Amino acid sequence: MTDAEDRKPQSDEARSAFTPPAVVAGPAEADSSTTSEFAVPDGLAVTKHGTESETTSEFSVPDGLDMAPAAADETEGSAFSTPSTYSAKQTAAFTPASGIPLVRLAQDVPWQDRMRTMLRMPVTERPAPEPVQRPDEAGPAVPRVLDLTLRIGELLLAGGEGAEDVEAAMFAVCRSYGLDRCEPNVTFTLLSISHQPSLVDDPVTASRTVRRRSPDYTRLAAVYQLVDDLSDDETHVSLEEAYRRLAEIRRNRHPYPGWALTLASGLLAGAASVLVGGGFVVFVSAATGAMLGDRLAWLCAGRGLPEFYQFTVAAMPPAAIGVALTLAHADVKASAVITGGLFALLPGRALVAGVQDGLTGFYITASARLLEVLYFFVGIVAGVLTVLYFGVQLGANLNPDAALGASDDRLSQIGASMMLSLAFAVLLQQERSTVLMATLNGGVAWVVYGAMHATGDISPVASTTVAAGLVGLFGQLLARYRFASALPYTTAAIGPLLPGSATYFGLLGIAQNEVDSGLASLTKAVALAMAIAIGVNLGSEISRIFLRIGSAEKRRAAKRTRGF
Repeated sequence: MTDAEDRKPQSDEARSAFTPPAVVAGPAEADSSTTSEFAVPDGLAVTKHGTESETTSEFSVPDGLDMAPAAADETEGSAFSTPSTYSAKQTAAFTPASGIPLVRLAQDVPWQDRMRTMLRMPVTERPAPEPVQRPDEAGPAVPRVLDLTLRIGELLLAGGEGAEDVEAAMFAVCRSYGLDRCEPNVTFTLLSISHQPSLVDDPVTASRTVRRRSPDYTRLAAVYQLVDDLSDDETHVSLEEAYRRLAEIRRNRHPYPGWALTLASGLLAGAASVLVGGGFVVFVSAATGAMLGDRLAWLCAGRGLPEFYQFTVAAMPPAAIGVALTLAHADVKASAVITGGLFALLPGRALVAGVQDGLTGFYITASARLLEVLYFFVGIVAGVLTVLYFGVQLGANLNPDAALGASDDRLSQIGASMMLSLAFAVLLQQERSTVLMATLNGGVAWVVYGAMHATGDISPVASTTVAAGLVGLFGQLLARYRFASALPYTTAAIGPLLPGSATYFGLLGIAQNEVDSGLASLTKAVALAMAIAIGVNLGSEISRIFLRIGSAEKRRAAKRTRGF
């Protein structure tokens, strides 16, 4: 640069906002290097207050700052004087000034619990990240890490995972590549994540929208395995390898073809009809109606109709077969046929996920999920009510009490409950290795419910809550044993507990102009559904409380404000 150019005034755009004016003497030039945001600025000497330790108080007086004589004599009251009760020797290293103890997270527990514990901490209290995946010397590529994180979160949210677990997985991926100060945010259709390297650097924010949901638990398990490998300090996965595995997960075909799903829906409806007292004819009729409804729903989906109309159309064939059997004066329980068809349509997992998000503090996502469940339920009601209304007009004498008499053969009911859970697992596209445990878990849930309600004469809501709690507890134990998601072990197992009978009785009462009894039955159905959702979530929380999973300290709740 020439002397003329050196004397030429620079424009405002060329001058940094942090460049000192010409009249102010700046510090001596030093080598340019990246420093910590907590490093002492150049030119500011650190004062040692009576100790050889280099750790000083944030209230200590910097060197070179002349205090007034009156202020220098004050031991208390000055903004720069050290409090009399403060001692650097009594303060643990790396402890914030507020006195919060150092948090140590156990490394031999599942990553879900460690990440969930850190997400519930303030940013200033989180432990420093220990990068599991070794980045390049230049550091991790922040935009690519954030993009990988969003794609993993998208698959988890589309697969039906709860918002808290999706955030925990996204946080685990970021910390695996050494990105600290990451804040993931999950809503019903939008995923976003923000990363700020330090307080003086600009944040990097990225987002992704979930357009479509598909309950494929095989894909969900594969994503969990990828996150587990990324969080494992013995398994090093580069960014390119993670992208390749994620692409393979997206391209994977469903483990069960379409015809197997249709048979599974029929098997589910038939097993549900047996649970409410149906025989062989009822089993075949309910299975036939459910398979016809499933095919009609697939046809509507191929024509691009929304899911609301798909549920409406799928609910009509089982109701029509039940009305037809009543008009033909067949000696069968037509109500059991219609009830079995409803079991295959009730959105149990969406309801559980909605209540779980609400209990964990994700109120926006919970409201959206519950609104979606309400729309599906209204679609089912519209389809069944339409058929029942025409059936009543044609003279069909539908007796609600016909479906109340359950079979006395307890072994057949236990077998039907396990068959229902098996069919539910196939519909959810679960891995074949998890189908057996989900089936056994469903049988245990029905045994507990039957022992409490039928034998102990306890209310169905309380019995359902306890049975669902055991489902959630066993599901969490099985998931932690395999370091996987708990959904494949819990969703199918709650199938026998779904309120299909109460829903049908409510719809039948409304169709027969008995609005009071119909609304009472629908209210009971809602109470049973809430009992299932709360029980599953409570069982999951109990497993974390008594197994001391998460951290060496007490696990913090999602909210501590008590409503204030």
